[in-house]
Amino acid sequence: QVRLVESGGGLVQTGGSLRLSCQASGFDFRSNGMRWYRQPPGKEREWLGTITSEGDITNVIPSVSGRFIISKDNVKNTLYLEMNNLKPEDTAVYSCNTQTYWGKGTLVIVSP
Repeated sequence: QVRLVESGGGLVQTGGSLRLSCQASGFDFRSNGMRWYRQPPGKEREWLGTITSEGDITNVIPSVSGRFIISKDNVKNTLYLEMNNLKPEDTAVYSCNTQTYWGKGTLVIVSP
């Protein structure tokens, strides 16, 4: 059974940092690229970025480029999203995804 479980969300002040984790199980994590998405309150879910199966290539949307870093530990079966210089507009539920599988998400709130 495929499971994706996000953690690490919380309340942080503007300019702060958080590192989100996505613990994966039930599939061959090493052979799969992974994606992060986020859904701000009252808005549509948006794709944030992608990392290749080996973790050697990443791609993020322009609004988080230089602030957010995606990484992947194929030994721990864990996907990470390091978020720096957070802004109120980063407030959202953050979810990880691969193929058709989704985690339930973790909430990040950035206070002004």
